[in-house]
Amino acid sequence: MRIHHLADVAECNIGQGTSIWQFVVILKGATIGSNSNICALCLIEGDVVIGDNVTLKSGVQIWDGTRIGNNVFIGPNATFTNDPLPRSKQYPTSFTGITIKDHASIGANATILPGVTVGEYAMVGAGAVVTKDVPPNAVVVGNPAKVIRFLS
Repeated sequence: MRIHHLADVAECNIGQGTSIWQFVVILKGATIGSNSNICALCLIEGDVVIGDNVTLKSGVQIWDGTRIGNNVFIGPNATFTNDPLPRSKQYPTSFTGITIKDHASIGANATILPGVTVGEYAMVGAGAVVTKDVPPNAVVVGNPAKVIRFLS
């Protein structure tokens, strides 16, 4: 495991071979698998589980309740959300996480809304706004994201 000296990593579970780069913040309780790469300027809250061989590019924040499978790619500045009715200083009793299944890819600047599941091997195009579940092997693009094809 490699943790850059400018990262702020609390007590959490990080697997062998994972790299944590500069200006990353990881809160207490998070779990990150083996051989993952967490690029600069990412934030990972404590109630988060990230699998093995995951790439989080720069500028990604992963909020409480999110579950990310193995071999997932998340592009730069992809936005994850976990509160369906956000208000300043008003917090839900629990957060609505996002689930990203194994081998899925999320494009740069995509936005994933709370409660969404992205299926195995699915691809979310850059800039897409995902408002509902993405089936396995689907490619989705646009706002709101729509299936344009399926991968074989």
